[in-house]
Amino acid sequence: MPPERQVMVQLVGAGPGAADLLTLRALRAIEAADIVLMDALVGDDVRALIPSHTRVVDVGKRAHRPSPSQDFINRLMARCAKSGARVVRLKGGDPSLFGRVSEERAFLEKRGVRVEVIPGVTSASAAAAQFGFSLTERGAARRVLFATGRTMSGAQLDWRAAADAQTTLCVYMGCAQIETITQRLINAGRAPNTLALAAIDIERPHARLVQCTLSDLADTLAQTPKGSAVLIVIGEVTISARTTVIHEAAARVRHG
Repeated sequence: MPPERQVMVQLVGAGPGAADLLTLRALRAIEAADIVLMDALVGDDVRALIPSHTRVVDVGKRAHRPSPSQDFINRLMARCAKSGARVVRLKGGDPSLFGRVSEERAFLEKRGVRVEVIPGVTSASAAAAQFGFSLTERGAARRVLFATGRTMSGAQLDWRAAADAQTTLCVYMGCAQIETITQRLINAGRAPNTLALAAIDIERPHARLVQCTLSDLADTLAQTPKGSAVLIVIGEVTISARTTVIHEAAARVRHG
């Protein structure tokens, strides 16, 4: 009699968009899945790797749009895993960076479901590679700060840790609150003429980059098409960024 399959959910990082930035471990998990619970920011190239027989459930959360609650997602993962299915929760970027991993792990483990986290390339690293700049640079940036633009209670308000001119600040999910963010940063001591950029749809077919200053960020982002995935980077290292894509996002990994 074959051994009983282990009750488990894999929280898998899909990276910024391009399929060939998946780790091998992530690809193997996707190919072996019975059910994939899909985030909204997972790229089409990655979606194309999911086997045709696998059930796909879109559970993505996008700002100001109807979306499944976290409690619904948690319960669905647990129910599917306990039914004996191989469950992959596919998340854009890296699951451990603003990906609610701790909440989902706690919920599942409390119900006897084992959790495996498979990391992915985060947007900040991908943007730096695709547009030719570094997140750190001697004499310009001695630290990198990853921050979310919004919290459970609304806009992120305390930006004192990002006031140092030698800090590269990477803001995830910041577009909706950008006016508040920029004003708070300036009030905390960051110079209004600090260089900044918006990396849009990183590692996707229409990836592009817009450069500006901290004081101009809100106006710059107001011109960004709704629904785009945007990473905001603030700091002097962005001076070397190129507005043209250095390497094209391409689906060079294909499901056999």
